[in-house]
Amino acid sequence: MREKIAGLPLRGLRVLDLSRVLAGPFATMVLGDLGADVIKVEHPERGDDTRSWGPPFAGGEAAYFLAVNRNKRSVALDLKTEKGLGRVRELAGTADVLVENMRRGALARLGLGYETLKEKNPGLVYCSITGFGPGPDGNEPGYDFLVQARAGIMGITGWPDGPPTKVGVAVADIVCGLYAAVAILAALRRRSETGEGARIEVPLFESTLSWLANRAQEYLVSGVDAGRLGNAHPTIVPYQTFEASDRTFAVAVGNDAQFSRLCGAIGREDLIGDERYATNPGRVANREELTAELQKTFSCRKAEEWVRRIREVGVPCGPVNSLAGVFSDPHVLGCGILQEVDHPAAGTLGMLASPLLVDGERPPIRRPPPTLGEHTEGAGWESGGTG
Repeated sequence: MREKIAGLPLRGLRVLDLSRVLAGPFATMVLGDLGADVIKVEHPERGDDTRSWGPPFAGGEAAYFLAVNRNKRSVALDLKTEKGLGRVRELAGTADVLVENMRRGALARLGLGYETLKEKNPGLVYCSITGFGPGPDGNEPGYDFLVQARAGIMGITGWPDGPPTKVGVAVADIVCGLYAAVAILAALRRRSETGEGARIEVPLFESTLSWLANRAQEYLVSGVDAGRLGNAHPTIVPYQTFEASDRTFAVAVGNDAQFSRLCGAIGREDLIGDERYATNPGRVANREELTAELQKTFSCRKAEEWVRRIREVGVPCGPVNSLAGVFSDPHVLGCGILQEVDHPAAGTLGMLASPLLVDGERPPIRRPPPTLGEHTEGAGWESGGTG
């Protein structure tokens, strides 16, 4: 019997996860959160690379691994042995989805390529996460840090007088994983009509290029690279951080009406009547003068007071939190995204759950991140998962 989770849209779906580190595991975790039975295949001795990426560890389990492997089962198999390969083929024969991020062609050489597997399982959705798509570097591996550098993310991140800076988490991997999940769901939708599976490729580099978004289009339209702007926005002002008398906070003015309300809330009605700042293009053109005026005012009071005043008039505003601030934020504590799970090695763990809501409910963490090989026995090789 396959795993059945009442109410979750992917209940009964089996995902064979042959991926490791982040992009692939993030994609399969998204599917697992939505009810899929995710079977993660790991090397019997090493497991996923991220099992050793610490400290910190909880009961011997690396926090990095724990972060992206909830709602999965772990099966320990050695793909260098015939027994291991045979068992993976059995699992692939019962799977709806296979996700892998090995070097291009590696699984095909092991007899686990799409063309081979679809002969016995024509409905299989086979998703490969690669470093680069077809092109001059199509066979090159991809790593988040290097992709952030080459795809321009570091070039637009950081302060104008500072060095290029990566984003604080591996967002290239995460965005790639989200694209993979979207593509998989689209292929499953098509399969529901045609019965046919699909061969999907999601390149890390091209995924990262795509989230240059407006910055890419601005350059393609104008030929001008605005470069690094710190916490400011290239085409909206004021939309950045400011320093209060005690700490940093963020203000996000999205239109002219919000700018007027901001000025009223902070006692700077004089700025409303200044024709230089009447429209957003004017505020962009006179960015330095305006932000200097605002900063002069903001430095006189504490951030908490400014945040309260500005929010009261309907202008987006909030603190710049440390992680300690994040996990004491009233909304974080009250929205249900923090859940406790009992882990067989680490004991009781606080974990972030899915950000999604299905029929008004947040999907629960049904399974803690598995220990290495925890579900090797009784994985249901021929007939599907046991749940």
